[in-house]
Amino acid sequence: MMSISLLEMGFMQPQRLWALVLVPILLMIYLLWNLMRRSKASRDRSSLELLFPKRKAWKRHVAVVAAIASLATLTVAWAMPNGFVNVPKDRATVFLVVDVSLSMEAEDVYPNRLIAAQRAINEFVDELPSGFNLSLISFAATAITLVRPTTNKDDVKHAVDNLQLRQSTAIGEGIYAALDGVVMIPPDPNHPNELAPVVIVLISDGESNSGRDSAVAAEDAKKMQIPVFTIAYGTPEGFIIDRGQRNQVPVNTEELRRIAQISGGKAYTADSSDRLREVYAGISRSVGYEREEQEITEKFVGYAGILGLISLLGVMSLAARWP
Repeated sequence: MMSISLLEMGFMQPQRLWALVLVPILLMIYLLWNLMRRSKASRDRSSLELLFPKRKAWKRHVAVVAAIASLATLTVAWAMPNGFVNVPKDRATVFLVVDVSLSMEAEDVYPNRLIAAQRAINEFVDELPSGFNLSLISFAATAITLVRPTTNKDDVKHAVDNLQLRQSTAIGEGIYAALDGVVMIPPDPNHPNELAPVVIVLISDGESNSGRDSAVAAEDAKKMQIPVFTIAYGTPEGFIIDRGQRNQVPVNTEELRRIAQISGGKAYTADSSDRLREVYAGISRSVGYEREEQEITEKFVGYAGILGLISLLGVMSLAARWP
């Protein structure tokens, strides 16, 4: 997966872009030629008009414009453009820390918060580069490491599908379980003495009511240079039915925002399943890819070739005689 930011594109030979002044000159010449040809059409028909009847005028326009556009694109390629591209990182470890407290049963997000979160997490897992280690941790009153760091995405997705709800919320315990899991990361055989980047992606809908302080956990994550990306999931109208009683479980964003700020991560909010997928997709681009400056001349040569082919086909269709 690669994407190019044209707004940030530069050139190794920018002085060659002066050749682009030919583009408006050629367009002006073609426009003037068309005006002159039309003025003569009422008096006589030129040899060009015999070759290119009026009914095929649009084909001539397409052929000429495509040829000029091809020339312009080749000029850009001649200037040796370079741009920033997003390339997959070779390796990293992502700890997925998921709140499974009873409030995740709220149906303010269809079909409920937990099921929608499971679907979005699995999409997130699929989008990450194949060389990444993934670990899954669930937390309620305590935290449980369900999957140790592994490159086997199927194991992670299977565990996500089997998450079970439990009582209480201990966000700090979830963070500490991830920090403790760093020692479980398998070494890279090519770089045995180097630790690849580690990030924590934490999703929750509430605030801590048990366990160690989440702010202190965030400070410890910062000391280990492990940013925590937090996702506050749900709406203010969320509720669950517990023993026949309707209990409000509005999403609480403040604690998660503080965790992200302290640890050096980023805080997100999501009030729908679609928004949650967007958030995970954004995090995937952030932690799974890095921006590199690369020469992209060959891309513009390819674009010029396509435009040249369009021009050639236009000319061929003008000259074709069909039975």
